[in-house]
Amino acid sequence: FGPVICFTPFDTEEEAIALANNSPYGLTNFAFSSSGPRRRRLAHALQSGQVEMNDEPGDLGSPFGGVKASGFGREGGVYGLEEFCQIKAVTGYNNNEEDIEE
Repeated sequence: FGPVICFTPFDTEEEAIALANNSPYGLTNFAFSSSGPRRRRLAHALQSGQVEMNDEPGDLGSPFGGVKASGFGREGGVYGLEEFCQIKAVTGYNNNEEDIEE
């Protein structure tokens, strides 16, 4: 296992997105653009756990994890902590003072 970088020529932004998403894996995509609107479109369209724009690494609190065959779930940040939490639903409880024991 190791990082792999592939360079494939493309003519349009849509073609570049299709090429990038045509993989069973989806850990990280890297994109470089000076256009804010293009970066926003790429971030939404690329199928991966994270998209690194213009070589700016994520914050230490950013969630880390992939999609597709690169995994499910996240580690780091609030999303990583949520995997260790158990949610409980309580119904039929009335918060009246007479119900509270001292």
